Amino acid sequence: MNKSDLVVKDNALINASYNLDLVEQRLILLAIIEARESGKGINANDPLTVHAESYINQFNVHRNTAYQALKDACDDLFARQFSYQSLSEKGNIQRHKARWVSEVIYVEQEATVKLIFSSAIIPLITRLEKQFTSYEIKQISGLNTGYAVRLYELLVAWRSTGKTPIIDIGEFRRQIGVLDTEYTRFNNLKVRVIEPAIKQINEHTDIAVKFEQHKTGRNITGISFRFKQKAQPKVEQKTDPKRDPNTPDFFVEMTDAQRHLFAHKLSELPEVGSEYAEIGESAEDFTKRLADMLLEPKKFRMFYPLLEQLGFGSKKIQSAPIKQVDEPKFIELRNMQVNSLSFNMSRDKKFAHLKQENESPDDFMQRLRIMLKDPKQQLQFYDYVNAKK
Repeated sequence: MNKSDLVVKDNALINASYNLDLVEQRLILLAIIEARESGKGINANDPLTVHAESYINQFNVHRNTAYQALKDACDDLFARQFSYQSLSEKGNIQRHKARWVSEVIYVEQEATVKLIFSSAIIPLITRLEKQFTSYEIKQISGLNTGYAVRLYELLVAWRSTGKTPIIDIGEFRRQIGVLDTEYTRFNNLKVRVIEPAIKQINEHTDIAVKFEQHKTGRNITGISFRFKQKAQPKVEQKTDPKRDPNTPDFFVEMTDAQRHLFAHKLSELPEVGSEYAEIGESAEDFTKRLADMLLEPKKFRMFYPLLEQLGFGSKKIQSAPIKQVDEPKFIELRNMQVNSLSFNMSRDKKFAHLKQENESPDDFMQRLRIMLKDPKQQLQFYDYVNAKK
């Protein structure tokens, strides 16, 4: 998987109400990837070029079909709009309407499309925004309706919880791109839009989805989704049997440079991001948290197969010291110890990812005190507490 094949959109855009057809959605996704691969980034001046060949290879369509589809998409994309909400400086809801692109160019002789995104959308399509959803474009390559693509995007925005809240039917219709005049009865919406989209997602992507209807009186007024990550095929690893990562005492002491290097590499793997990234967490914070996780023996063993794939191989292991480690267990601490540990942890960058937004140092320290006294929560700090007690 090439990291440039990741599509990252701000969640404000994922949740925006808009109506793009399948080809237009695919075209925009390919343009986002082009911005990465070319190193140009996305701005309001320079066009991003999408080649018909890329469209053909990515979505497995016939050449003539691709040429005509891209040409038709250019005719409609310029007029497309999207809407989203934000808060004003005074805390009031602002309702925005904007265009996707400010200019579309089709070069028939070269079978290419050139897009210039509008200035309004550029801040929403970004790589390192605090709230983001990322996925490999191959996950939506097998989806052949715009509804399926939109539903997949909406679902993976909730990947950390595996379920959505109850979504009002009217809001769901807007988010999924169903016009007011289409499928006005819920049963038609279910049969023509929801069930086919779920069937495609279950067959062609990395998640398995179910949905539930919610009534107010006799009328269906809401819908919610539950989904889970499909099991990934295990890759056989060749490791020294004397140093088997499945054994309880297997732990390689990584240098700080190694930890941060491989944490960065891990953060770019979709299977790691989907499983461990938190909503609202920046890519930088996620990488730092992964680096801290690599200090913990259990988590090191968990990540080891991926680390080896990323180049942390047998030669490094043969030259690295092997530590015998204890199984984490609750440590009874005196109040003085709890106070001292929580004070130091609240000021240690290693634990900065635990601090909540706008939380004062005193509040953070108090929350750490509670965690250190809780048998289940304290285990995540076992190595630190055991060394400092």
